[in-house]
Amino acid sequence: MSAEAIEQYLADRSHRGPPPERAFTGSAGGAPCGDLVRVSVQLRNGLIDDVTHDSEGCAASRAAAAAVAEMVSGRTVLEAARIAPEDVAAELDGLAASHRHAADLAVDALHRALSAACRPGGPVLAEAPEPDRERVLVALSGGVDSAVAALLERERGAEVVAVTLKLWADRATDGEASCCSPQAVLRARRVAHSLGIPHLTLDLQPEFRAGVVQPFLSGYAAGSTPNPCVLCNGEVRLDAMIALADRVGAERLVTGHYARVTDDGEGPLLAPAADSAKDQTYMLAGLAPASLARMSFPLSEIPKPRVRELAAGAGLEVAGRAESQDLCFLAGVGKREFLRRHAGLAERPGDVVGADGRVLGSHRGHHEFTVGQRKGLGLAAEEPLYVLGVDAGRNEVTVGPRDQLETRTVRLRAARLHREASRVDSVRLRYHSPRRGCRVEAIEPSGEATLSLDDAADGVAPGQVACLMDGDLVVGHGTIA
Repeated sequence: MSAEAIEQYLADRSHRGPPPERAFTGSAGGAPCGDLVRVSVQLRNGLIDDVTHDSEGCAASRAAAAAVAEMVSGRTVLEAARIAPEDVAAELDGLAASHRHAADLAVDALHRALSAACRPGGPVLAEAPEPDRERVLVALSGGVDSAVAALLERERGAEVVAVTLKLWADRATDGEASCCSPQAVLRARRVAHSLGIPHLTLDLQPEFRAGVVQPFLSGYAAGSTPNPCVLCNGEVRLDAMIALADRVGAERLVTGHYARVTDDGEGPLLAPAADSAKDQTYMLAGLAPASLARMSFPLSEIPKPRVRELAAGAGLEVAGRAESQDLCFLAGVGKREFLRRHAGLAERPGDVVGADGRVLGSHRGHHEFTVGQRKGLGLAAEEPLYVLGVDAGRNEVTVGPRDQLETRTVRLRAARLHREASRVDSVRLRYHSPRRGCRVEAIEPSGEATLSLDDAADGVAPGQVACLMDGDLVVGHGTIA
């Protein structure tokens, strides 16, 4: 589109103005030319009842903002959630490569406005689907597993709506390696649009910081080794997406996790996926049966190599994407630097002592150690030494031989059982650790519980999650005290 055509397009279009009353607003900018685009939408029963825009910068950005407003006016939220930069360029009869960023900014501003509407407690975003059509909400992380889950649901004939969580934005974090960063949101949006499905972003950054990151920081400060993924899945992410599913008229939340939902006659419970190497039931152990009743896992019977084949066959850009190997908020940073920046846990020399209290050496801070750890002690000894305990108050690390790690009693806090305690016959004490035979000796109304292990275990670390099992069914969980 020529400069003259752009000016004519702007002259023929309205919608420019301040945000409407009770509107949801999104802004995007920061391009090299200094462009800034704002889009505001007012919603009524899943429809965009009013829309305004404003922009600063080049004529192309102003035209792209006007085009987005024109395209979404009077449309449904789900129709607006399908709009991609290519659609804006087509509305403008093409954009030169040098002006492509204008469409990117305008679309990003629109999707940020829709994201604001998706926040918990927001309005209804879509009416119920047709009676003969099932609508599902698919959690799309920007990785291959969730993309194939969306693909399979679409091929099954369901009406698919995608949602990506924005949980953490930090310049120090490698956003390309994270599953919940701004970069992951953009990648997931591209995947959704390539599949022809609408994409929404659910921004839970405040909830994630308060409910996941802060307990992680507090746990290390107190000398434990927390497992934030179980807490995130069980308390923050998935229930928030189920609530969003209600607001978009979706019957179920679908994810790319490797797990199964089964009914034991008393209701839904988690069970392992067919691909045991990828099984993620431990990380989902915090989910309540009521949440599981609203969820499904299309990859439960599919091995990972086949998932990649399906992605490649569909031409998905994430088919060969490497899996994330770190916590989402640690990507590219590392635990030591993260704890220093966000918890003030800097280098703080302390003593390494034996079980008898004799000082054997020194360390750089108790938060760098976890029960069962062997490497990084910096001690010379006749036999291998392991961390037996961490005393945060004294900044002291106790070490000893491996046999002193062994225990047959595990105390839990915040234990939750979905079935009778007598059904618990085994426990997993870490992610990917084997099941160990056990029984629940006692459980208090406060959530404190005591497990008796059939065989001694070593390296039972406070802060980790104990996944309570009945055969291969997850019937509860608790945090190792």
